[in-house]
Amino acid sequence: MSQELIRLIDQISRDKGIEKEVLIEAIESAVLSASRRYFQEVHHLIARLNRSSGTMEFFQVKKEAAEEQDQPASSQSEAPPTDQEAPEEIPVELKVDAREFGRIAAHTAKQIIMQRVREAERDQIYREYKEREGELVSGVIQRVEGRDFMIDLGRIEAILPYREQVPWEKYQRKNRIRAYMLEVIKSGRGPQVILSRSHPDFVLRLFELEVPEITEGILEIKGVVREAGRRTKIAVQSNDSKVDPVGTCVGVKGSRVQNVLRELENEKIDIIRWVEDPDTYVCHALSPAKIKSIRQTDPGTMEVVVATDQLSLAIGKKGQNVRLASKLTGWKIDIREAGGAPPAEGEEIPAEGE
Repeated sequence: MSQELIRLIDQISRDKGIEKEVLIEAIESAVLSASRRYFQEVHHLIARLNRSSGTMEFFQVKKEAAEEQDQPASSQSEAPPTDQEAPEEIPVELKVDAREFGRIAAHTAKQIIMQRVREAERDQIYREYKEREGELVSGVIQRVEGRDFMIDLGRIEAILPYREQVPWEKYQRKNRIRAYMLEVIKSGRGPQVILSRSHPDFVLRLFELEVPEITEGILEIKGVVREAGRRTKIAVQSNDSKVDPVGTCVGVKGSRVQNVLRELENEKIDIIRWVEDPDTYVCHALSPAKIKSIRQTDPGTMEVVVATDQLSLAIGKKGQNVRLASKLTGWKIDIREAGGAPPAEGEEIPAEGE
């Protein structure tokens, strides 16, 4: 151990982003573990790296009576303590001669040091990416494993599992894609980053990127529901009476929402205004259908009446529009045609204008 070790610690700390004290603690623990066979007769041994010289020093910890350290030798022999007055014991470190510490033990220490450095690096990467859960990230598709895609994010390789993909989106190796960082998990092979392109918050992050008023706090996204690849409903509220939340998200000539649509490969998006009044909010959520009347029937249930030509829009293809509106608002929604009975359960209404 020498100044070369100190330089190595500095270099690893810079290159890997690992704190010096973490490395030093790993080295001390590794050397102590490797020295057990050599110092078989020495108990309560500790190893300590000298930060100045780079040498490893060994100490044996013994307990001595406090009075033995404070009093001269003559007084210690004159008045031995009784059982009832046992002196307090304090730990004392005695330096151990380690000049004969062999090459085999040093080699073992080196192996353990590298293992601890890898572990420390994994922990550092895990903490870094754990703090980024919920962010929008960009990476390059490196390879395909089964139906999963491995994405290079720079310091780590993430996985876009099949369950988090939009089925009809096409991915190719070396393509750059955006995704939502869903979860970071510790595993035996290091941290594992799970990405998603089907999560509702993926759309939320895309709007945050395109609409600066959201990150500035002028607009607030109150809810997002999604059937990935088909349709998303997003509710927004303005904290400034002069700012139209829907128009701001759409942008001039639709420029902002078009950027989001391109990323989602033209998935349908309904941007609606969030309001506190539940009747009005449900009417907004059923967009693009126009509502004739609405009333609360049972607790948690809204009855909505629409004109005949709006029935298919209100229900949507295979019930998609009313289903998403219900998830967004938290209300069960019964759709009725003006002057008629509600459609039978399971009955499919041909969708128009979807």
